[in-house]
Amino acid sequence: MAKIPDQLKEMPILGILRGIKEEQLSELTGAIIGSGLKVVEITMNTPHAPSLIKKMADIASGRLLIGAGTVLNRTDLFNALEAGAGFIVTPSIVKDVIEYCHLNSIPVFPGALTPTEIHAAWQMGAAMVKVFPASVFGPKYFKEILAPFNDIRLMAVGGVSENNIADYFGMGASAVAFGASIFKKEYLDARRYDVIENEINRLITAWKTKHNKPLNLIHT
Repeated sequence: MAKIPDQLKEMPILGILRGIKEEQLSELTGAIIGSGLKVVEITMNTPHAPSLIKKMADIASGRLLIGAGTVLNRTDLFNALEAGAGFIVTPSIVKDVIEYCHLNSIPVFPGALTPTEIHAAWQMGAAMVKVFPASVFGPKYFKEILAPFNDIRLMAVGGVSENNIADYFGMGASAVAFGASIFKKEYLDARRYDVIENEINRLITAWKTKHNKPLNLIHT
């Protein structure tokens, strides 16, 4: 099983970028770095995603860990890895992708929701299981899942905000992720990178002040 990337251990918050454009990369990357965030993914259903992953990594120059999300098949996987993706995220249990990552020590975070799906993803070699959409059942669901599966690391995705981030960690989540709630199309189109930076920083501050604890490192 692949280890959790050091950047995600340091700050267990992941930003999800979908539908971004090349002309936004420079200022957007600067805003993300300025906010203090350490880890982002670019979804593979974003036009020219592999090129964007590579270019963002070049701009960040080691200051961000950049992965690939919405990886649905091996073609997406290999294109993402060739572009330099540091980890892989799937929206569901994509068996051949998870198993390839597991065999090659690539951190992979598969999407799942039910206890059966979560356990299956973990058994296949997930470094962490992405519970999506987390907002359907809320933070208490994580405590319920971890009662029988206390060795599984869970990432809350969907509906995470500064108002509930502490609750997710308090109920046992090992990490959280956010996307369009902060990376809003209207902000990006209006080049309001300052607003994006401030909102990410507020989320990080809520984590730090309300429930700052080390990532659950079981079975790393």
